[in-house]
Amino acid sequence: MSIENKRREILLSKGNIDERVDALGKTLTEAYKDKNLLVISLLKGSFIFTADLVRKIDLPVRIEFMTTSSYGHSEESTGYVKIVQDISIEDLSEFDVLIVDDITDSAITMTGVIDILSKRKPKSIRACVLLDKPSRRKVDYVPDFVGFEIPDMFIVGYGLNYGDYYRNVDHVFAFVD
Repeated sequence: MSIENKRREILLSKGNIDERVDALGKTLTEAYKDKNLLVISLLKGSFIFTADLVRKIDLPVRIEFMTTSSYGHSEESTGYVKIVQDISIEDLSEFDVLIVDDITDSAITMTGVIDILSKRKPKSIRACVLLDKPSRRKVDYVPDFVGFEIPDMFIVGYGLNYGDYYRNVDHVFAFVD
C-alpha cells in the first residue's frame, strides 16, 4: 500500500504551532536584543517555520538561506550533509548567528552546518528548531531553542516533506496504518 493511502494523524495543529512560534519569537527577541542577528534558514524544510518565526522577532533581522541535503527522497538520513547552496556572507564576525531548521533528529545536518559556519567566526552561533527528535541522535547535540519534542515517527507538513510534497500543509501529521 502506498504511504499516501494511509490515514493521517495530526500531531500538531495549526493553533499549536502558531502559539509555540509566537512564544519562541518572544524568547528570541529577548535573547538577541542588542545583538546583530543573522538568521540562516536551512532550506527547503524550514522556509515556512522561518517566515513565521522572524515575523515574531521584534528586532532588526538579516536573513540568509542555505540549502542542505541529507535525506534525498527517503525517510532515513543518508548520514552526511551536502551543502547545495551556501549563504552569500563569507565573514560572519559581525553577526550573532541563529540557524533555523524544521527538525533535528540525527543531528548530522545541524552539527555539520554549525561546523561550517563556525569557521567563519560569528560572534555566537545557536540553533532554533521547530521539532526535536532526540531519540534519533547519531551525534551528541541539543538545539538551543526548540518548538516541540516529538517521538520517533516520520512526520510531514508545515515545511516537512514526503517526496517533495506536503510542505504546504499548515499542521504536522504522520501517515499511520
